[in-house]
Amino acid sequence: MSDTTTRGVRILVRPRFIPEQSDPDNGQWLFAYHITIRNQGEQTVQLISRHWVITNGEGKVEEVRGPGVVGYQPVLKPGEEFEYTSGCPLSTPVGTMHGEFNMIVQGSGEKFDAKIEPFRLAVPKALN
Repeated sequence: MSDTTTRGVRILVRPRFIPEQSDPDNGQWLFAYHITIRNQGEQTVQLISRHWVITNGEGKVEEVRGPGVVGYQPVLKPGEEFEYTSGCPLSTPVGTMHGEFNMIVQGSGEKFDAKIEPFRLAVPKALN
């Protein structure tokens, strides 16, 4: 799990392994992650784009950049939240993700990055 707040934007991440869509015999493990973005600040903000850094268990790094999240660029007034679930395939049974959401303050046009602290993607009991 990851829980990070940047300038009043709180991002909570809850990852989980998806065994029914994984194929370990062929080196494929699928993980889902549920994101909650809460605007705990005093200004309306909009999520413009995302940047993820995905590292597998062998240290191979992949970066993903793109507009919005799951087809949305949500606008969050103070007190509002946006939730979504997405997935990440890995070629190892463990890995990590971290990144940021590029935000813009409505009205002023000021931009900032809402950080997402690293979280672990791991098959249950893989790290015992």
